Amino acid sequence: MLFRSMLTYGFWKQRFAEDAKILGRNLSLNAMNCAVVGVLPAGFSLRDKAQIYVPIEQWNSGELRDRKVRAGLVVIGRLKPGVTAKAAQSEISAICDGLGRQYPATNAGHGAVAVPMKEDMVGNIRPTLLLLAGAVGFVLIIACANVANLLLARSSARRREFAIRAALGADRGRVVRQLLTESVLLSLGGAAIGLLLARWGIRLILAAVPGSLPRSTEIAIDPRVLFFTLAVSVATGLLFGLVPAFHGASVNPQEFLKEGSRGAGGARHRAEGVFVVMEVALAVTLLAGAALMMQSVWRLWQVDPGFSARNVLTARVALSPKAMASPAAIRLAFQQMVERVASIPGVQSAAVASLIPLESDSEIPYWPGTGPQPPQNRMTSAMFSIVTPDYPSVMQIPLRSGRTFTDRDNLASPAVAMIDDVLARRLFPGQNPLGRQISVIVLGPVQIVGVVGHVKHWGLDADDTARIRDQIYFPFMQVPDQFMSGAVVGLTLALRTAPDPLSMVSAVRAQVSGPTRDQPIYAVRTMEQVVSRSLAERRFTMLLLIVFAATALLLAAVGIYGVMSYAVTRRTHELGIRATLGAGRGEIVGLVLRQGMKLAAIGIAAGALAAMALTRFLAGLLYGVGPADPATLAAVTLLLGGIAFLACYIPARRATAVDPVVALRCE
Repeated sequence: MLFRSMLTYGFWKQRFAEDAKILGRNLSLNAMNCAVVGVLPAGFSLRDKAQIYVPIEQWNSGELRDRKVRAGLVVIGRLKPGVTAKAAQSEISAICDGLGRQYPATNAGHGAVAVPMKEDMVGNIRPTLLLLAGAVGFVLIIACANVANLLLARSSARRREFAIRAALGADRGRVVRQLLTESVLLSLGGAAIGLLLARWGIRLILAAVPGSLPRSTEIAIDPRVLFFTLAVSVATGLLFGLVPAFHGASVNPQEFLKEGSRGAGGARHRAEGVFVVMEVALAVTLLAGAALMMQSVWRLWQVDPGFSARNVLTARVALSPKAMASPAAIRLAFQQMVERVASIPGVQSAAVASLIPLESDSEIPYWPGTGPQPPQNRMTSAMFSIVTPDYPSVMQIPLRSGRTFTDRDNLASPAVAMIDDVLARRLFPGQNPLGRQISVIVLGPVQIVGVVGHVKHWGLDADDTARIRDQIYFPFMQVPDQFMSGAVVGLTLALRTAPDPLSMVSAVRAQVSGPTRDQPIYAVRTMEQVVSRSLAERRFTMLLLIVFAATALLLAAVGIYGVMSYAVTRRTHELGIRATLGAGRGEIVGLVLRQGMKLAAIGIAAGALAAMALTRFLAGLLYGVGPADPATLAAVTLLLGGIAFLACYIPARRATAVDPVVALRCE
């Protein structure tokens, strides 16, 4: 049989330097020689990790020929024009019902669910992306509110100019158009600077992007981003320039052309206050979200995963074609490989497993006792891992009772298994499971010889609510001959080391390669990296929320400072009179502080209420802390209150330096 393969564009570029003569060349894949028949387009992606695609017909495994085995395949199809997903689901359900009637022992009670491919690829990440989009929107509103306040102050400073224009015949529409044009130009200028910063910052963001983010390699500043930025810039420039524009165009020439006139401008002052309150409220909301995410990530790091990730190195292994000649040869090759790796100085223990925590999953149906197989819909499934004897030692999975596997657990001895304490409590509540038997589909009855601790295979946060939590371990040497060639595809070598695990990679690669030098290792990583990667999405979300919250906090502080600073300047005459009439420095400072802190307090209160409502959307991303955690809200309000106090205190101190003589001098 002639085996064929297709390479992804990235793999072809990375490993073969875009060699145009790659077609027809043979690659050795899992002991099979595969001819390269094509290179996929650069944008093609079904699964992010896939680098080589082969026809499923080439998978010569007993798993595909046995209806009792769930191979974990995913079917992808394109709907005909005019066919809805609902209609497709009805047809699929009818097919599954027909298979159930035709093969009642294996297919009864099982079905399939049609899911749009887009939803399948981005469904899990959608809440995170929506959360980050909301955070960006909050920061944008805060920045625009700041600019609007500055434009209000600028329009106030130019009121005499506008009064002269009005006296010379300029109508309100022309003044409004001029001020809106200035606002839009400022917005476009800021957008241009932002795009330049984005070109630099996007590299930092991509370095922190988790692998679970779909199509993250395609993130770039393209024409769509430029158009969106242009549209948002014009829209925000117009929207937040309206209030300053109408304020500037509404001057009364007779009032403002009087010498020494100081119109009160109450409406404008109220607008400034509204903008400050809005900034503070949004900043509180973002700070609360960032603080909750920080607590979640910290609490997740404290979770016991059921194993020790420290000083553990893992790597996928592939046997040489000669070692795949027979089941006996496969067993011998893996046994010798583990022995060679275990003999490396610095390696404390080594093992091979089909399932590594947090990395992959494999489920298998089972039922208690040795009776006949019940219908599929009445069986329970468990996580299933094929391991060599030292696997619990490598991962430091605690032994609750009984024993672990030994070299004597082979085809010549009765089939045995280890179970985790979750399965033991569920299946044998208040009983000793040792010596009991369970039946595993395809393998038949196995005797329980040991109970080990539960491992959080589904994630540090999601395992407790996972659909399948029971775990069964089966000895590698007892895998039936008919399933051996399929079972060893993608097995993982795991070893515990005394020194840094990554320092052992070269020695491990040399020992795995063996005398024939044709047994590679790949996907090399430490278990600490695996655990860290399982938290990458939360850590990425937390990082961006912290950046947005810090930006919002800075903008809010600048906004409060700007308003209070301008208020002091505007009230110089009043403060001079107060000082002349005997008001002390403390009284003047208190006057300015009360004005600023009143706005900050209203904003903090509104932000706390908004945070209690909006952080509920974070519930799916939080762990060990509630969306409306009182301690978090209290800490956030105190922090922002302190920042607001400093932003008010500096202008307040400056107000005490007002010279009454200068303040009372005729303007």
